[in-house]
Parts: sequence; structure tokens; C-alpha cells
Amino acid sequence: MRILVTGGAGFIGANVVVGLAERHPDWELIAFDNLHRRGAELNLPRLSAANVTFLRGDVREPADLAAVGEIAALVECSAEPSVLAGTDGRLDYLVHTNLVGAYNCLELVRRYGAQLVFLSSSRVYPVGALRSLALVETDSRFELAPEQHVAGVSPAGISEDFTLTGARTLYGATKLAAELLIAEYADSFGVRAVVNRCGVVAGPWQMGRVDQGVFTYWLLAHYFGRPLEYIGFDGSGKQVRDLVDVADIVDLVDDQLSRPELWAGFTGNVGGGRACSLSLAETTELCQELTGRRVDIGTGRNERPGDVPLYLSDSSSVLAHGGWRPKRDARTIMSGVLDWVRGNEAEVKATLGFEPGSR
Repeated sequence: MRILVTGGAGFIGANVVVGLAERHPDWELIAFDNLHRRGAELNLPRLSAANVTFLRGDVREPADLAAVGEIAALVECSAEPSVLAGTDGRLDYLVHTNLVGAYNCLELVRRYGAQLVFLSSSRVYPVGALRSLALVETDSRFELAPEQHVAGVSPAGISEDFTLTGARTLYGATKLAAELLIAEYADSFGVRAVVNRCGVVAGPWQMGRVDQGVFTYWLLAHYFGRPLEYIGFDGSGKQVRDLVDVADIVDLVDDQLSRPELWAGFTGNVGGGRACSLSLAETTELCQELTGRRVDIGTGRNERPGDVPLYLSDSSSVLAHGGWRPKRDARTIMSGVLDWVRGNEAEVKATLGFEPGSR
């Protein structure tokens, strides 16, 4: 098994390739990354220690991918992951990385008859439809109301039957466009592909930001004593997301690579669901408890582009298809992030650009 992981020095990609290397020492694993994202360089020693080959290259460049040579499988983790990407009118990196990059990866797997595992996003679902959900407001969060007027919604969350009609952010559009291209390659050329529509993924080695990796971002702010803000929804902090540990993603990808025929053609939601979800207000409470620190939290009443009050992944399809299920709850996930920050404080602080006296 010679396996390429694109975005292999990024948060998800590096955790996936290192996790696979630990489980399958007989596999030849290659991490491919352009090191565009700040913090990716911190993963290079981890890759080396795991006996993973690192190749610096860019999915936007077909020649860079061609230089990899023959592979048995490709795990596509490269992406511009910010939900706000492109809203400033600068679309080049977003579109060429997320869509053209996916096309270049498809051409590589087609050339060698390789398997494709594609990391997509819950952001493929339209913002307007998600904002129209009937909600119930509790003391600490929004909840789904028992009765909904939109198909594909249940107490478990959003399923794959949820509508795809409508705008979904520019980031979400690039991921959905890549999904559609994958479906055509599967039909036209027999490419064995599986698509994982991930909710919020969290865990060690994530340089969380306000527009991507919000749970890690929240904990980092508490640990380093940085101010935060509840944005939109009347500044209540009641907006809700589910989260899944990156180690659970490794479990799933490992299974998909080990059973390619079972997973070929599958597209499904992957997340923690209602059982592993937090509102921002609840995240604040948990971060305070774990770090023993309080920070200033302001309020901003106006939502940003793409903001929704609630998203929960209904992962029933992936559970039924292969038996995978997330093992880690929210407290375990956040505690794991905290342990990592404590063990790598200087490097994390320097990468985030914090002043030496910020903590």
C-alpha cells in the first residue's frame, strides 16, 4: 500500500497520516503539502518521527502531483478551510486549491486506478435552509424543534436528505463542486471514491481560528487569556455545533482504506451529533473549568456571512454503512487539546503570534 495524503502537514492531514503510520508500519505513507498554512511546519518533525515521507508540493500544480508516482490510494485533506474565504473578493487560492486541486487529485487516482478518500464539509448544506430551521431556545443553547418543515432534519440533526438548493458560502460551494466532480469520475471512469462531509473537527495540533476550528480557538483563547466575542444571534452565545475528535476521523479513514470496495460510492455526514455538541456559551463554561481561567467576552449582534444558529451532523448513514462511530465526547476532546497546548506552549504561542508576555 503506497498512500498519498494531500494536505499532509495540515491539522487533519498530519493526524491522519501519522495515525495510519502507527497502525500500518508496512504501508508506505507520503504527506504532500505546500506549507501555506501557518503552523503546518510544526508537523514536519512528527511526520519524520513516524517514518512518513514528506513531499513539498501544491495540489494546484499537476506536475507536483505527477512527481509522486504510482499510488494505491489518495486521502484528500488539502483545502482552504476558512468559511469566510473569498468574501473579500479574493477567490483565486480558494477555488484553485479546493476545486482545481480536487480535479488534479482525481486525475492522479484515475491514472493509477487508485482509491480516493475525500474530506468534504458540512458547509455543502445551504445557509438559508439551515437558518430556516425551527428552533427552541434554552438557557444555554438553541435546540431543534420537534416539528420541522424541511426534509432531512430530525432530533439527530441534518442528514444527507437535507436540501442542497441555495447558496452555501463560497467555501462550501467549492467543496460541493468537488463532490459533484468526484461523482462524475466514479461514474465515467470507475474511480472508487468515498466522501466524508465532516462537521467541526477538533484535536491536538490544530491552530484554531475564529473562522475555522472554533472549539480549539475558544480553548486557546482561555489558556492564553485572549478576549473573545459572541458574534450574532443577539450576542447570546447559544449557536450550536457538533464536534468530532480528529482521532475518530483517523479511525474512519483507516477503515475506508482497508475496505475500499465497501466504501466505494458512499457520501455521508461525519460528526459527533447531538450527543457531542456544544454551544459557544457551553464551550465557555467548559473552557473555564478546564483551564481555571476567565476571559473577557464581548458581544456582536450582527451575524457574519455564512453564520447559522445550529448545525448537528446526523451520521446515521455512516454508522449503518460501516459500523464506525465516534468514541470521544466533548470533554475528552477539549481536554486532549489542552494537554497538547500545555506540552507545546512555546511553539503554539509563537505560531499564533502572541506576545511573549501574553500569558
